Amino acid sequence: MRALRRAAEVDPVSLGLVLGFIADRLLGDPRRFHPVAGFGQIAAALQQPMYGDSRSRGIGYEAVLVGASISLGGLLTRSARRSHCRAEALTVLAAVSTWAVLGGRSLQREAGAVHDLVTRGDLEAARHRVRSLVGRDPSALNADGLGRACVESVAENTSDAVVGPLFWGAIAGVPGLLGYRAVNTLDAMVGHRTPRWERFGWAAARFDDLANILPARLAAALTAALSGRPGEVLRIVRRDASAHPSPNAGPIETAFAAGLGVQLGGSNVYAGRAEDRGTLGDGRAVTIGDVPRAVRLSSRLSWAALGAVVGVRIASGAASRARRRGC
Repeated sequence: MRALRRAAEVDPVSLGLVLGFIADRLLGDPRRFHPVAGFGQIAAALQQPMYGDSRSRGIGYEAVLVGASISLGGLLTRSARRSHCRAEALTVLAAVSTWAVLGGRSLQREAGAVHDLVTRGDLEAARHRVRSLVGRDPSALNADGLGRACVESVAENTSDAVVGPLFWGAIAGVPGLLGYRAVNTLDAMVGHRTPRWERFGWAAARFDDLANILPARLAAALTAALSGRPGEVLRIVRRDASAHPSPNAGPIETAFAAGLGVQLGGSNVYAGRAEDRGTLGDGRAVTIGDVPRAVRLSSRLSWAALGAVVGVRIASGAASRARRRGC
């Protein structure tokens, strides 16, 4: 306990990130009263009065909800700092916030469930279950098509639901955690290229792109390092990532493809419309048997990202304190 207290006094946010990450690994998402689900309900309720088929309306919608999330994080942080047990309160706040916004364990569990259903021969149940992971139409997917859907989702969402929150939490503490999750959730809700959302959801999609530029590339670089063939994986990422229509999904999906020795991408159907996702990687076609490998890579990447961002935050804090002492 004294060791934890000393760590919290050095940097309570770093300790909170570690504890919240471990809670996600052990428990997954909260079963009831999930804060992200609550945020989604609030965002959905605000759509009716704020919706308009224009970018300006969408910018206002984004600003209100993301601004409120960041402000809430700042308010909670200030309240913790004013408490009698300042370090412990900040640690608990950061840990609970980290657990609430991470989605790594649940992502891997869902991918594993789809794999198990396919291997048992229940394709219809697998097609239904995979809808929790992907936005594409799974109704015509065969076993290996479901495998590709899972591997691509595990890759992209490890970046979005693990590396991104940890990155912004390390940079900006609890406001960074809550603000990032708000941005990512709004993109999932309205950031689609459909007639209803194309203009209203433009700001949500662009904010999400901006928020993930650095985390997605960190995730790709760590994936390359974990592969044991970093030069080769990064070469393939530089060559193929731009073929994907998403500037951030492209690098991490390509890194997973190269790291696993498979080929991802191809044509997907969204709301009856086919969309080309490029060809990512030089390996063989992905199969349903590659899903457990992708899940294991996701887990290793998650731990590596935690170590990287917490390590940099602690080192930066130590350097800052050393400079102040030198003054």
